[in-house]
Amino acid sequence: MSSGNEQTGEPTLFSAILTPHRSLSASGFLIIMATIGALSFAAGMTFLLLGAWPVFGFFGLDVLLVYLAFRVNYRTANAFEQVSVTASELRVRKVTHRGRVTEWTLNPVWVQLDREMHEEFGLQRLFLVSRGRRFPIATFLSPGEKASFASALGAAISEAKRGPTHSEM
Repeated sequence: MSSGNEQTGEPTLFSAILTPHRSLSASGFLIIMATIGALSFAAGMTFLLLGAWPVFGFFGLDVLLVYLAFRVNYRTANAFEQVSVTASELRVRKVTHRGRVTEWTLNPVWVQLDREMHEEFGLQRLFLVSRGRRFPIATFLSPGEKASFASALGAAISEAKRGPTHSEM
């Protein structure tokens, strides 16, 4: 990882890679699926012994649906957003869980951060606004994480708007 922009040679003022949060580890997933499977099997066997044999199949279907829901959830965790700011450009690269890439390159001088706040829940949505267009960013962060990200990104944009400074003269 370099501290500068490879294309322009400018120093990077801000760089972040945002990923969706998944709190359940692979071993936690196995434990939950084993527990759900065992409970469903035990309940299904009870109904099977009572003569309600079709219920046994529905308990198996429930386990399958829970498994598929978790798999879809884990697959969407492959999405990410890359945000970088130099003195002359603000670059946002969004990659969906399917690999579709959307990229914006904006001039930080013309960019503003637009925040949608909720009284009770805090920062709900964050947008980059440039030349009348709004670009949503940090979509999978929590309100607290969005506020922290917005503060850091706002500081970098402000620094980029001030222009390059020369410490050595």
